[in-house]
Amino acid sequence: MAETTKSSISVVKVVLNCKCPRCGRGHLFVGLLKLVDKCSACGLQFRSQDVGDGAAAFIVLLLGLVLVGMAVSAEVLFSPPMWVHMCLWTPATIGGSIFLLRPFKALLIALQFKHGLLLNGGANKNP
Repeated sequence: MAETTKSSISVVKVVLNCKCPRCGRGHLFVGLLKLVDKCSACGLQFRSQDVGDGAAAFIVLLLGLVLVGMAVSAEVLFSPPMWVHMCLWTPATIGGSIFLLRPFKALLIALQFKHGLLLNGGANKNP
């Protein structure tokens, strides 16, 4: 069973700042979504870290729920033409997805670190 790690950095702080889950000083990303190889402050390895499509799956579910609810509400209350829906919800979907990818990816990395899956140079520990 994976052992938990002790860190004084909260998961919320890691998500909001996109910083290292161990020390809270080094950056997690280079550019928009590319993970750094290791933390510049404490040396925690992210090279083999892979959150896959987990962040995108959460975003699709969350953003889909919110935007579909808003689109249905707008349709019921105002009955706008279809082009208004296209002008409203297409940019909201694209912009929301891009805006949320980075924090959700940081959330998955922080949770994996909190539960001991980033130990030993970033390699996953198997029981």
